[in-house]
Amino acid sequence: MMTSPDSTGTVPVTALTGLSAFPLTPLKDGQLDQTAFAGLVQRLVAAGVDSITVLGSTGSYMYLDRAERERVIRLAVQHAAGIPVLAGVGAMRTEHVLAHIDDARAAGAAGVLLAPVGYQRLDDDEVFELFRAATGRSELPVVVYDNPSTTHFTFSNQLYGRIAQLPGIISIKIPGVPADPEKARAHVAAIRAVLPEQVGIGVSGDAFGAAGLIAGCDTWFTAVGGTIPVPMLGITRAVQAGEPAKALALSEDLQPLWELIGQCGSLRVSAAIAERQGLAAPDCLPLPVQGLKPDQRAQLALMLDRLGLASL
Repeated sequence: MMTSPDSTGTVPVTALTGLSAFPLTPLKDGQLDQTAFAGLVQRLVAAGVDSITVLGSTGSYMYLDRAERERVIRLAVQHAAGIPVLAGVGAMRTEHVLAHIDDARAAGAAGVLLAPVGYQRLDDDEVFELFRAATGRSELPVVVYDNPSTTHFTFSNQLYGRIAQLPGIISIKIPGVPADPEKARAHVAAIRAVLPEQVGIGVSGDAFGAAGLIAGCDTWFTAVGGTIPVPMLGITRAVQAGEPAKALALSEDLQPLWELIGQCGSLRVSAAIAERQGLAAPDCLPLPVQGLKPDQRAQLALMLDRLGLASL
C-alpha cells in the first residue's frame, strides 16, 4: 500500500508485505558499476518483487561514501518502474544517518532501513535515541534493521516495542526464526505483542524465509533474492496463497544454497552468482572484501546447474 506523493515526489510506503529484494551494489575497478546495478534492479522489476531495498548489507552500504550511496538510490528509483525503493541509511554517527535520510528523501526513496552500527558498543538508550532522531528527520517510514552478526548489537523485544512507538516506524526486520514451527510462531507472536498494529515484522536470513512467513511475518527481506528473485518469489507467493507445505518444499529444494550461504555469507554468494551469470564484473565486491575462492565457485556452479538456477 502507498500514500500520495509528498512535495518532493517521494511516495512513502504505508505497509510492507511480500518480498523485499536486496540487490548488490556491484563495483568495477573500484567504482560503482551503474550499468550492472541498473540491470539488477530491472531484473527485480521483471520478476515482480513487492519492494526493493538498496544499500542493505548485501548492498555494501558501510563501504560506500555519501555520494556513492546517493547515486545508488537515484539509480534504483529511476529503474524501479514504480516499485517502492527503500534505502539503507546506517552510519557510525547520528549526523551522518540524518544526512543519508535527507539524500534518500531527495532521491525519491519510499522509506529507509536503519541498523544501529557502531565501533563502540551501544546500549539500549543510545539505540533508541538514534531511532528517535531518524524518525524526527522526515516523513519517510523507517524499517528497524536488526542484524547482530554485522552490528554486534542485539535487540530485545522490549526495545523493539519501545522504538516501535516512535512515529514513522513501519517494520521490524528480525534475524530469522527458530527452526521448530511452534517455536517460530511463538517467537513472532511475542514480538507482535509489543508492537503497535501498524508496525509489521519482516524476516531475514534466506534460509528462514519460508518459515518466517509461515510463522506470521509480513515480509521476507531476501539477500540472494536480490540476484535470483524468482525462487524466492515462488516461496513467498505459496505462503500468500495459503500453501505452506509447498513453500517449505520449495525452500527445502534450495537447501544446498542455504548451506553455502551459511558457510560463505549471502554477500559473497550473491556476488558470485551475479559474476557467473554476467550480471556484474569479476571482483565486484568492495576491497578488502573478496569473493568466493575457486573451489567454492566451482561448488556454486555445480549447485546452480543441479537446482536449475543457472539461467535465472
